[in-house]
Amino acid sequence: MRVMMIAGNWKMHKTNSEALQLANQIKIKTTSVVQTEIVICPPYTALSEVGNVIKDSRVQLGAQNMFWEARGAFTGEISAGMLKSCGVSHVILGHSERRQYFGETDQTVNKRLLAVLENDLHAIVCVGETLEEREAGQVMDVISRQINGAFRGVAASSFASIVIAYEPVWAIGTGKTATPEQAQEVHAAIRGMIEKSHGEAVARACRILYGGSVKPANAQALLQQADIDGALVGGACLQAETFVPIIQTAETLVG
Repeated sequence: MRVMMIAGNWKMHKTNSEALQLANQIKIKTTSVVQTEIVICPPYTALSEVGNVIKDSRVQLGAQNMFWEARGAFTGEISAGMLKSCGVSHVILGHSERRQYFGETDQTVNKRLLAVLENDLHAIVCVGETLEEREAGQVMDVISRQINGAFRGVAASSFASIVIAYEPVWAIGTGKTATPEQAQEVHAAIRGMIEKSHGEAVARACRILYGGSVKPANAQALLQQADIDGALVGGACLQAETFVPIIQTAETLVG
């Protein structure tokens, strides 16, 4: 049985003091959660301090990106060793905002993913189509290209350390959400793509999260879909009052 995961991507929000306060609230309010995996992804500047706050809890620490080289003249980038020294266990890769604003491609996502796996970290790999691509009927073509590009050269055994997040670009930060049926359709298709490339056992075990304006009001309808194994949460993760109820919803469904 796949374990539910609720991950929070804080993006470029929270000073260190604000991050510490939020992390502490999430830790305190989720002490009764035992079956749902929780990951929070603060900005780089707060990783170390947030890591110290949550180190004795079930809440895990994630980073929002990672470079593929171990060290060198790569101004502004962060290596696996740097992240691990802060207590990071998970890394988000290929988020649409990284693709849109910072030139990420399927090829660079693949290079980052291989580096994450080589360093015994866990990856949350994002895929998703734009509104224009959806309206043009290209959803499955786009997702297939992103899946095949991201997982090129990735062994079946490595999928134990990989989570996929389907995030339709048109639903990120817009208040729009894919209907549960739309999300389930793409999640099922992704699982089929993984089965084709890496086998039935890998596909059946692989967790696929939904992301895109997930909030307490729509969490249950999304999370109860057969192929949705959790959520990558954006705006709603910036306050414990809206993030924790999503975690509790997942916990209830598992129970």
